[in-house]
Amino acid sequence: MLILPYGTNTIQDFNISIPQAMEFQIPEISTNKTGHNLNCSCFFCILSETVPSVRRTKIAKYFKQMPLRNNQEHVLVLSGIWKIAMTKPNDPEFPSLGIFTCMAKLISKGVTDRSWLLRHQNIYIPYYAAHIIGSYTMMKPKFAKKAVKSSVVQPLLELLRGKLSWVEQRAALRAMGHLASHEATFEAIKAYEVEIIEAATNIASTCMNKVYDDFVGLKKTERLKYHRNLLTRGFGGFELENRKAEEWASQLQCWSLFLLHCFACRERSLRLICKKKFLKDLCGMWGGLSNPSSPSGIGLLKTLCHTQMGRESIASLQEVVESLCHVSRSSDERQHMAIESLMQLLIDPVTRYKVIDTAAPALADLVELRDLKGKYKVGKAIMQVLLHDYHKIKVREFCLNSERSRRRLEELWDMKVERVKREKVMSVQETREKEALSCVLKQEGSERFFAGEIEKAVVKYSEALDLCPLKLRKERIVLHGNRAQCYLLLKDAEGAISDATRALCLSGVARPHSKSLWRRSQAYDMKGLAKESLMDCLAFMNSKGFKIPYYVAGIFNKQMNSTWLFASAQSKWYSKHEEMKEFVMGRNRIDVKNLSQKTRRKMKVSSNYTLKFFFV
Repeated sequence: MLILPYGTNTIQDFNISIPQAMEFQIPEISTNKTGHNLNCSCFFCILSETVPSVRRTKIAKYFKQMPLRNNQEHVLVLSGIWKIAMTKPNDPEFPSLGIFTCMAKLISKGVTDRSWLLRHQNIYIPYYAAHIIGSYTMMKPKFAKKAVKSSVVQPLLELLRGKLSWVEQRAALRAMGHLASHEATFEAIKAYEVEIIEAATNIASTCMNKVYDDFVGLKKTERLKYHRNLLTRGFGGFELENRKAEEWASQLQCWSLFLLHCFACRERSLRLICKKKFLKDLCGMWGGLSNPSSPSGIGLLKTLCHTQMGRESIASLQEVVESLCHVSRSSDERQHMAIESLMQLLIDPVTRYKVIDTAAPALADLVELRDLKGKYKVGKAIMQVLLHDYHKIKVREFCLNSERSRRRLEELWDMKVERVKREKVMSVQETREKEALSCVLKQEGSERFFAGEIEKAVVKYSEALDLCPLKLRKERIVLHGNRAQCYLLLKDAEGAISDATRALCLSGVARPHSKSLWRRSQAYDMKGLAKESLMDCLAFMNSKGFKIPYYVAGIFNKQMNSTWLFASAQSKWYSKHEEMKEFVMGRNRIDVKNLSQKTRRKMKVSSNYTLKFFFV
């Protein structure tokens, strides 16, 4: 079955200096007219062999001898195999001829033999070898079983520990995740369960800081050349390197989370995964715009909410539950995951009353939602979960801590139960009268609004909503949207989010009410929730086509800067260096009057060197 969605040693421990590493470049493939390389130990000539039995024999022999040779063309060969593995991951030829044993030995050699790693173009080899393993084990369980029998787990684990750099970690995580996703090979990964879980959680939490410190935050001349070549394939400038580094950092985090998901869905190591700090960190892991389809941190939270220990751990963290509520009322692609997570928490009687005060107001705004991500009548399911034991709350058998939650459940009961009953027996004449009176109240509300009497406008719109028949969805969309605008002017962000969400649920996902998207984006900005604000802003811009107002561009740029994947890492970097600057300046305030002239001269040189080291 295929599941869909630190170590302290690093490359610096090999004493690879920046100038040395910068010398390594991805070689160009020189070809003749037939397209075959004639200078790479005949591997590409072997591929052109027309006799199948001879071809297979030669390829198997080449894979067997490859780790024993010190050939400068190894990288060229691996680059070609990597391309084949990426385009034809289900082709059984190479997996059946010893490719996994070859790759495992090459990775081990790169990790243990420093002199070999620095020779020729060998520094690229561990990266390509890990990616080849990951590509061939992605879809086929039988290939994954061959890989495990070929002892690939231990070499991949060495890369996962950080023995080289974050670039190789990314490839190793991808391969490990694919091996862990198959039932046939999960047992082999489980043998290193504790170490893998600790490494994956650590990488997921710190990878953005790591990539920023080791690459993005450096000048072009300070970056490792082989990192730059791998990111851009030898083409592209500084901006392309930054974009690719952001994409790879997002993948590094997402593959860490996928590996954790493989354990969590089997209810393995939940105590290690459900640590408070890590669960809080998950709320901020969203993949960025460079990786919008990833389940990210919300996806792992959803998986955990399907386990008893996961639900209890999440329910005890108010911050995590609030984050799920925010995503459930946003234009985020993961909205359905957040809704499902909250519903799982409410269905469980152990966690229901721990989260209902926080979750009820958010989910109550979604009861008009129809279809979402292929699921039908989502709003009806939400309503049934919320009102499951409303009779206990109604008769005060159970008291909610939040008056707002109690009021929202009361409104929900009145609208979806009592009011539906009343409107079913209502005559056509009565319905028309209520509709007409609702229109009058709406007009009065608009007059109060334009007169600057915002509080009175809210009252009129609320009265109009109470009278407006439930079947008049378009009229209710306008009323909720107008009241959301009033709440914005009153600086009531929560009220604006609530009404804008209701208007969007009534309008549907296919054709969302654009004004409500913009109002909710502003409200989230008011609350300091940049990601949710950005998602709504993007949805609003998509609804407008090419005609984007200048005020929308302003908030879009603001939220793009706030939600940049490396924003936190950059802030920490500046903070750290400011502290170091203050420390160095403090040293220069030492009373040096009693020191000799020679000693004072030495202190001056030392301080200047330290400043230059940290700030150049």
